[in-house]
Formats: sequence, structure tokens, C-alpha cells
Amino acid sequence: QVQLVESGGGLVQAGGSLRLSCAASGSILSTNVMGWYRQAPGKQRELVATITYGGLTNDAKSVKGRFTISRDNAKNTVYLQMNSLKPEDTAVYYCNLKIITQFSTADYWGQGTQVTVSS
Repeated sequence: QVQLVESGGGLVQAGGSLRLSCAASGSILSTNVMGWYRQAPGKQRELVATITYGGLTNDAKSVKGRFTISRDNAKNTVYLQMNSLKPEDTAVYYCNLKIITQFSTADYWGQGTQVTVSS
């Protein structure tokens, strides 16, 4: 069974920074993509950024130049460095792990961590 444990959320003023971490444990194949999604009140969950096992990244337009996703494969951990935070970044941030095999794709989610940016 795969588990994801997130940490690093909190309250920060606009312009500030936070770093989120997500550690995965369990049976994890190297054919995986890790990422961060977020959900603001009354809105749908949206992609923030993803990173493949090999290090290829994909960022949402709204966070380009401000957020950086990275990972440590030895620790099965993904990070999200968030700089120049804006009030509109306020949301619950969820870690995601996709394990891709020849036959299926399995999705795993963390419990979510609250990020609140005050103006």
C-alpha cells in the first residue's frame, strides 16, 4: 500500500515563501510521476506542477516563475518551493503520485495541507 505524507503548509503574508514536502512510502515503481494539485474553496482541484522520475517538469501557467517542483528519488520525496506567494494561491495543496505500468495507472493522494496567504 502506498502512503503519502505532506508537510510544510501554513500561513504566510503575500510576497512570502513556503516549502511543501511529500514523502511517499510503500511499493513504488520508478515509472511514476509526482506532483502537486490545489483546491481553493468553491473551486475544482487544479494542477500546480508535476515532475517525472527523470526530472521533467510541468508547471501551471499561474505559478510559472514563482513555484519550483523538485524531487529526491532516493527518498521518494517531492518538494514544492513557493516564492512570491499571492492571496490567490490560498488553497489546500495535495500531493499526488501516479504509478504507471503497461496495464494501468494508479493514483495516490496525500491528505492535503493548507496554505493561506494573507494580503
